[in-house]
Amino acid sequence: MIKFHRQFDAHKIRLIIFDLDGTIIDSRLDLVHSVNATLRHFKHPELPDDVVASYVGDGAPMLIRRALGDPKDDLSVKTALEYFLAYYRVHKLDHTHVYHGIPETLAAIRNSNGVRRLMAVLSNKPVHPSRAIVEALGLADFFVHVYGGNSFPTKKPDPLGARTLLQQTQTHPQEAIIIGDSSVDVVTGRNAGIWTCGVTYGFAPHTLCEAPPDVVVDTPGEVAELFQ
Repeated sequence: MIKFHRQFDAHKIRLIIFDLDGTIIDSRLDLVHSVNATLRHFKHPELPDDVVASYVGDGAPMLIRRALGDPKDDLSVKTALEYFLAYYRVHKLDHTHVYHGIPETLAAIRNSNGVRRLMAVLSNKPVHPSRAIVEALGLADFFVHVYGGNSFPTKKPDPLGARTLLQQTQTHPQEAIIIGDSSVDVVTGRNAGIWTCGVTYGFAPHTLCEAPPDVVVDTPGEVAELFQ
């Protein structure tokens, strides 16, 4: 069910910024396996799937720091991060798949009501695996830009990435919306002065209570309905 906390005119939206993990793709298992492979390598106990998934959203460095128990030794975090990124680079598509209904949703948005809309990805995942996954899963043609957590000096919830997309697409903030599964995406949108949409089917729907978005949807199909 679509729930509006603040009404907006969908016909005026010209730019839609999507989060990646937990919004467009279900990468949960590959992230869990990569984190636990890293923990095994460095003689740490493995973590339950739900715990690892709850650590996702703030970028790979924070994911690994949390998995290690937030150690004070930055060198150990750096070393573990390098191992994780190397492992994930090889295994990022073992189980990762597009959420059911996403391709149809993206196609519907692109062709809805004769309104030309641009779509982009803004993730905190490093940019190279982000782009490689989008390409491998056949979604690249939908997006004018795919940016990752190392595309800019700062990550979400800093608004730099969103503001850059606004500038590049010559879009006014009130004509843009960010769609994601966590409070990180909502706060990013607020910081950039754009509309926000939270999805409850992703990794961190519980965090949407911390920063309620303008609208909440339960399925990818409902994302398309917003723009019909």
